[in-house]
Amino acid sequence: MRILVAEDDEHVADALADALRQHGHTVMWKADGGEAVRAAEETDFVLLDLGLPDLDGYEVCRRIRATSTIPIIALTARSEEIDRVMLLQAGADDYVVKPYGFRELLARIEAVMRRATRAVTAVAAPPRKDPPLEIGALSIEVRVRRAFMAGRQLSLTAKEFDLLVLLAAERGAVITRENIIERVWDENWFGSTRTLDVHVGTLRIKLGDKRWIETVRGVGFRLADPRG
Repeated sequence: MRILVAEDDEHVADALADALRQHGHTVMWKADGGEAVRAAEETDFVLLDLGLPDLDGYEVCRRIRATSTIPIIALTARSEEIDRVMLLQAGADDYVVKPYGFRELLARIEAVMRRATRAVTAVAAPPRKDPPLEIGALSIEVRVRRAFMAGRQLSLTAKEFDLLVLLAAERGAVITRENIIERVWDENWFGSTRTLDVHVGTLRIKLGDKRWIETVRGVGFRLADPRG
């Protein structure tokens, strides 16, 4: 892969680039956020350090994500939960807290790429005129990845859509947190399950009524029409 390393510390960047090249990757290094945003168009994967000198790392992530679905892993020294949640909301696919082991980083890169490959494969599948999933005012066209509430199309991220489809396909059934993580993210997901809570929260907002997704404490979630 062509991997962009956005890191302002030259020594750190050199060491990381050398290790990645030893595993067969082509590496591009950028030391500031503005250059990283522009260079992202020419690469297959982004490793983004949050401590860049010109732009906040979250802003770099948002700018890249505004025009591209390229996988992004953030490299951060910030270990607070709120920082990790903000990263995911900004569009990062995963994060690694410093200091980290290179083997762990490689494993996370591979896991993110597997998810990205599955998403591309699903989009490229031949279209079929399958009937939509319909639950009350909610209608989901799975093949073309569109969802509507009372006729109004919902603006969902890829993970929000996958989560909604999973819950809708088993309407009324309680799906465990572990099962959701495995099926929507990855069976080898390394991140906090807080990621799931964030996506459930944003999905509830977009559905217009938090009662659409019910929390079953200590177990998981289920989808139900709040109007019966």
